[in-house]
Amino acid sequence: MTRKQFGIIFTLLALIVCVGVLAARVNGSLPESPGDLNPTIKLTDDEESKANADYFYDQRNQQNQVDASTMESLKKIMNDSNSTAAAKEDASKQYSTLVMSQNYASKIELEIKGKGFEDALCLIQGDGKKATVVVKNKEELNQKQANEILQTVMNVSKIKDVKIESKQ
Repeated sequence: MTRKQFGIIFTLLALIVCVGVLAARVNGSLPESPGDLNPTIKLTDDEESKANADYFYDQRNQQNQVDASTMESLKKIMNDSNSTAAAKEDASKQYSTLVMSQNYASKIELEIKGKGFEDALCLIQGDGKKATVVVKNKEELNQKQANEILQTVMNVSKIKDVKIESKQ
């Protein structure tokens, strides 16, 4: 593999990761109060719960697709006989970080659900240094619940930079 080909692959890989992070940020941020939305159609309770269930499903699905394509690209670099040793080592480190992030996110989601929340979504960004946790809860999160979530994330993944959001 020539340097030019490696540069193109690495740039595309970085672009995929950036698009995934950007999509998570754009889709994850909503106005603070329901009055800020000004909906044109009033949803019934069943439709609202379905929309929230779809949100968690869609976000998980989107994250899984981004992770799968990133892992596939990294595997190609690691298995390419023309890749340099440094490129293979870097791809291997990124691959292991991604796998660990997926593992941590799954454990965090299960533990948060075990604490009584209806649903939870954990997105670990970057090099595993920042996490966003979205929980489905009937009421607004209180300080005790937020501390429990923060403690769970810190215990499982050792990540201290945690953003917690609540969906109702």
